[in-house]
Amino acid sequence: MQILLSLSIAMFAGLMLSRLAKLVKLPAVTAYLVAGILVGPYVLGAFGVSGLGFTSMADIKSYSIISDVALGFIAFSIGNEFRVSQIKQIGKQAAIIGVIQALAATVLVDAAFIGLHFMFPDKVTLPTAIIMGAVASATAPAATLMVVRQYKAKGPLTSILLPIVALDDAVGLVVFAVSFGVAKAMLSGHLDVISVIVEPILEVVLSLGLGFVMGMIFSFFERFFHSRSKRLSMSVTFVLLTVALSMVKFEIFGVHIAFSSLLVCMMLGTVFCNICDFSEELMDRIDRWTAPIFMLFFVLSGAELELSVFSDMLIVLIGLVYIIMRSLGKYIGSYISAKAVGCDKNIVKYLGITLLPQAGVALGMAIKASELGSEGHMIANLTLFSVLVYEIVGPYLTKISLLKAGEIIPEGKTSARQIGAK
Repeated sequence: MQILLSLSIAMFAGLMLSRLAKLVKLPAVTAYLVAGILVGPYVLGAFGVSGLGFTSMADIKSYSIISDVALGFIAFSIGNEFRVSQIKQIGKQAAIIGVIQALAATVLVDAAFIGLHFMFPDKVTLPTAIIMGAVASATAPAATLMVVRQYKAKGPLTSILLPIVALDDAVGLVVFAVSFGVAKAMLSGHLDVISVIVEPILEVVLSLGLGFVMGMIFSFFERFFHSRSKRLSMSVTFVLLTVALSMVKFEIFGVHIAFSSLLVCMMLGTVFCNICDFSEELMDRIDRWTAPIFMLFFVLSGAELELSVFSDMLIVLIGLVYIIMRSLGKYIGSYISAKAVGCDKNIVKYLGITLLPQAGVALGMAIKASELGSEGHMIANLTLFSVLVYEIVGPYLTKISLLKAGEIIPEGKTSARQIGAK
């Protein structure tokens, strides 16, 4: 009963706030995140009544399966943007921009934090500086995808944005793995080549390989069914199965083998959309089916935001430096690279702003960094603070950028009732 009450209250809060958000022209994603804060441990959950909101962080973590499933479907949807016809047109541009903007954010944040290290050597160590630069490379695919879907954005900027967000995470995972290995070496005094170079490359390659195999199997079995409901059920089955398999971890001859569920599910979607001739129609049905799951994912994400980070003003100040330098890196990197590869002027001007949202991947990196002890605690707090800011402001900035680029058509006041009456 408590589980159902918590979930229903979370969804109700998200729905009601999304109506308010529409009145002030904010994206629904922002409303869901704010709803999460309201039903989280710092507001409604603070009363300590089980079922009336989320009473603790441990309570929120118990719903992690919803977040895992939602991220799987989000990655699967983004993978559907990698159609061969699209890749031929924007593949080279997306690859160059994706790598350069991610590395630009890393370099600028690293430089700023190395400077902070000399100012506050006790608070900002060199390992902290190196890892925060890696965290800066990641962009949240979920928030970006939700804004694009909500406003049905279409155009050159939207077409190149989603593939770049997908590539961004692949680059981010490699950069973080290398940076994490270097940071561990600095703290221990021993450089482990396997964890710095071999394991991150293996994670990316094996994730793409697993996604490819699952995509081929999925496409094969999907053809045995002709009804829309059965095809939808098969799609859900394979996304859930792929998410489950991507959680497998093991060790071979001292090498840790792991998969990135984001990369695996992206490749699953990529293979499916390029082999199945009815993939576009099916994706439209999946989008409708996953809407409640995505809403819960963002409400839970909002509930997870640690508002306690505001109690330490030094964390806030250092966090603001991180936000400013990462934002500059994303914007300058995408601006220069987009211009260099001859992109549309709207892509050059607005792409960097749409890449600001940051959440799941960055938080995953912060959790991994917690293994470093006191440095890990500092990284976690800075990441939590930046995610809080980026997730509230980022979706709105993405919407404004797509609107300015002319890829969102302003709609009049319509409703499902009016459409049904006609």
